[in-house]
Formats: sequence, structure tokens, C-alpha cells
Amino acid sequence: ETGAGRRTLDLGAGSGLLAITAARAGAAHALALEIDPVARIAIELNAAANGVSVTLVETAELPQVDVILAGDIFYDADIARLMLPRLERASAAGADILIGDPFRHFLPLDRLEERARYWVPDFGSGEHSVPAAVFALRS
Repeated sequence: ETGAGRRTLDLGAGSGLLAITAARAGAAHALALEIDPVARIAIELNAAANGVSVTLVETAELPQVDVILAGDIFYDADIARLMLPRLERASAAGADILIGDPFRHFLPLDRLEERARYWVPDFGSGEHSVPAAVFALRS
């Protein structure tokens, strides 16, 4: 519901799940930023399969939006150093930033407020669950 009626960006979209969910929840405009060309095709196919429109963003710069949804983008030190300042600039410009993460090592917990916690399957082993949470970036 956070994106309902608002321009919402799925950052590092992968399959486009967050953009598709935002579109289905009534986002005014659902965008997906993904640099992987195979993932971009998957986003188009998944959006069509779900009967929604998702606009693919082809720039590395974050577009001006109302909400940014970022799933599991702090998996690497270099990516974290690149993404956090961009998210902070977007927040300063007025965007709400929500991040889903399974408490990866490079997650900037000192900049985040935990909103919800879940236990999710560990995709590495499939045998057990790990904690994951939804965080809001502090302004």
C-alpha cells in the first residue's frame, strides 16, 4: 500500500517482483531499474503474465520517484558503497525508501529503522530459515 497512487521504483529489480506488486497495489507508475539484460526480459515477461505495466529504467541514476523499494541490494561492499549515497539523496529529495534484506554483512543498520521481521527460507541450503526484515531509510 505504500506505493498506492505514487511513482514507485523497484531498485535492482531482478525479476520485477516489487514493481509488479506495486503496480497490482495501485502505484500510479511502477518502474523497475535493472542492469542485467536477461533480468530485464524476465521483468517484461513477468509483468505481462501478471497483467500489469512496468516501465524499465535504463539509466544507472535513480529517477525521481515517491517510493523506492530495494530488495537485497547490500550483498557486496562495493555495491553498498554505491547504493547508500544514492538512496540517501533520493530520501533527501522526498522519496520514501524501503529495503528488504536478510541481514547481510554490508547492510547499513545504523542508517535504517526496522519495520517488520520475517523468517524466510535460506536459498543457499533450503533446509532452514533465516531472519529477514523490511527497513526504512532514516532521513
